[in-house]
Amino acid sequence: MRIARIYSFNRGLGVVEAQYPRLLGELEAAIASVDEEQHKSKKSEEIKIPGRILYSPTSLNRAFRAGFARIGGWSAIRVKAEYSVELQRGEYEAAVMNKGAFREMDFVKNKLGVEAHFGKHSFVVYSVCTKMTIFHNLGHIDAGVEIVPVKAFVQQMSTGVSYFEQFVWDLEARGVSDIDIPVLILGIAAG
Repeated sequence: MRIARIYSFNRGLGVVEAQYPRLLGELEAAIASVDEEQHKSKKSEEIKIPGRILYSPTSLNRAFRAGFARIGGWSAIRVKAEYSVELQRGEYEAAVMNKGAFREMDFVKNKLGVEAHFGKHSFVVYSVCTKMTIFHNLGHIDAGVEIVPVKAFVQQMSTGVSYFEQFVWDLEARGVSDIDIPVLILGIAAG
């Protein structure tokens, strides 16, 4: 994989370059390593249709986890979401949740949070506008990076996923709020 486009949300590029230059290098190395992972697993992880071989978003997610694991020090952070029963109304009784609810960030190191979006996400802007803010408020991150495919790469995938160009449009149309943290959005392409 390679970085094809970048977008700086709320000074994200400047903050990541200034405060996390070593981690930015690690991110670039993890992204570059994904191509090697995809070629290793070509037969079992890509989905074939007549005349085309398409990338599997599930395989890409695994390849990113493997790339960050090789570098070391990056870990997922999961926080429990406890829902209040005090907000019930009338006779309604909330169902008991067996597993409980949680929010998770894909990769965190030295207070830099990273999300890689290759699954079916209909609204990835949630990650920047809500999830990054939540993890910041809980003291886990100070800045973030989102890794998303560019539109041309999405057209080479087996399922539809959100893409860089739409993500940037959503963020620009929304604007920056006083609670938003700096986030660098990386649009990636194959090869």
